[in-house]
Amino acid sequence: MLCRGHRMRTESEPMEVLHHPSPALKGRAREVDAASDVSLRDLVRAMAETMYDQNGVGLAAPQVGVDKRVIVFDVEDRLAALCNPVITEFGEETAVEDEGCLSVPGITVPVERSTHVVCSGHTIEGREITIEAEDLLARVLQHEIDHLDGTLILDRCPPDVRKSVIRAYNEANNL
Repeated sequence: MLCRGHRMRTESEPMEVLHHPSPALKGRAREVDAASDVSLRDLVRAMAETMYDQNGVGLAAPQVGVDKRVIVFDVEDRLAALCNPVITEFGEETAVEDEGCLSVPGITVPVERSTHVVCSGHTIEGREITIEAEDLLARVLQHEIDHLDGTLILDRCPPDVRKSVIRAYNEANNL
């Protein structure tokens, strides 16, 4: 679900995407000072290259082993990055859709999410920004912010589904 077929080239090299059960995927990422952190531009560039290289539509810094509250995403062919994103409003309507994840490759699980959200954060230059999102963009924002809080799609599915999905994932990956 959270994958795409298009790829954009940047000058940076792709980073390694961490896979479940990496402990780095389970903690809450640290906030960044977007106005003064000069490394953010290079980080975002490398994350975008990695996301495109893996055919994803979103990527959170913890997925590449970086303990920062930074996400990149590309919905409707528009690359964007957010620092310290927070969902400030969840719409009442929800939908259950299958989601995949670059950190849990080869599986999809049904995840219930709000179909409309309002998200606030900062650009990599430190400007405050608010995004009103629906449908796929709303889902991607919720998914990537989950990563910043140490939550995977496996944590969002019912216990019986989770158990069978983890078993299948472990068997497929010889874990």
